[in-house]
Amino acid sequence: MFARLSTYQGSPVPAEGDLGAHSEQIVRQVADAPGFLGVYYLVDRATGEAKSLTLWEDEQSMRDSEELAHRIREETARREGQQVLGVEHFEVGFSHLRP
Repeated sequence: MFARLSTYQGSPVPAEGDLGAHSEQIVRQVADAPGFLGVYYLVDRATGEAKSLTLWEDEQSMRDSEELAHRIREETARREGQQVLGVEHFEVGFSHLRP
């Protein structure tokens, strides 16, 4: 499994702000990409820093989705008033989620 970690910087997010307002739209854009396994969106409300972590079956699937990921990243950042700070790629050593 492989992961792409994108880092964003924006304004602080109020406690009542809806972090998942556009989540369905974003997931629909990437869900059909070959090898896509899942996504997490992490936010520090106090600082406005955010990270998106997408998971992929294999490195080739992750690499093949770069153009799509770039477009989604830029559209989301623009809509949310964020700046994309960086994108990193990793091989997942292990993972565990409680059922």
